[in-house]
Amino acid sequence: MTKVRVAVLDDYQNLALELADWAPVRRQADVVVFDRHLSEDEAVDALRDFDAICLTRERMALPGSLLERLPRLKFIAVTGPHNRTLDFAAADRLGITVSCTQRSAKGQFATAELAWGLILALARNLPAEAAGMKEGHWQRSVGIALAGKTLGLIGLGRLGSHMVPIARAFGMDVIAWSQNLTDDKAAAAGARRVDKDVLFRDSDFVSLHLVLSERSRHIVGAADIAAMKPSAFLVNTARGPLIEHAALLKALQERRIAGAALDTFDVEPLPADDALRKLDNVILTPHLGYTVRELLQPFYEATVENLLAWQAGSPLRVLSAAQPHLAGKVVQ
Repeated sequence: MTKVRVAVLDDYQNLALELADWAPVRRQADVVVFDRHLSEDEAVDALRDFDAICLTRERMALPGSLLERLPRLKFIAVTGPHNRTLDFAAADRLGITVSCTQRSAKGQFATAELAWGLILALARNLPAEAAGMKEGHWQRSVGIALAGKTLGLIGLGRLGSHMVPIARAFGMDVIAWSQNLTDDKAAAAGARRVDKDVLFRDSDFVSLHLVLSERSRHIVGAADIAAMKPSAFLVNTARGPLIEHAALLKALQERRIAGAALDTFDVEPLPADDALRKLDNVILTPHLGYTVRELLQPFYEATVENLLAWQAGSPLRVLSAAQPHLAGKVVQ
């Protein structure tokens, strides 16, 4: 009898097998970890003999064009309560079961924490100064203080709201905008709702905290970036396509804004020859927002649980085209 084969994809740091006990799975299946990203064509060759695939968030897209070329695939484990890069309709049609994990309370604000790290890095030019110290230099730039500055939040949900008390602790004014934000909701979070054009005009730092959808794609466009102060910074730890890439690139190249810090991109991993990599007024991080042990460990532990349940014939937390999101409780 052919043994079940399980692929763990995009485990860049080789942490999956360390953060969870895979022994029960491995007694019944061969588990293979891929520590580099695969293109769609590479994935067809690499994954054609696997019965199950384990994803780490949305690092690997699974469109119908890929699923249709994986004849043995019967199960997909996704981390988090939803996945926007998986073609659920194709999975349903091909008889592929999809199980997800619940949102973990551990490390749930990790992305907001990174946003603050990037804001501070921009304000004090930390990457260049730290690199200069290793090169033998001393104090080559002058930073700015956060006290008295204005933070503009695009999105005031779970993560956006978490930004507010920290900004207040720094002595910053906080303004916010999103398509559905009301004055009362903003005030309840400790911010002040303003129109979108006012936010871009008045903010010293603009930080994005929106979910990507067709409604929010390119919600930050050329006109918004043009309205920013020459001294202002843009921070994106949410999703790359929220920003019109070409407009931001042009503004940074022409130094029409002071700079940007980006953790997410239209194409991930960011291509080695991307023009953003050549700019000295942008801080780039490789989608680090959620990559903390406190989040990854419960993700992989639940992935093991999902694999065992599927192997036993009783899959847990099943997603489908009819229900592409799990509205379950938060795991402590």
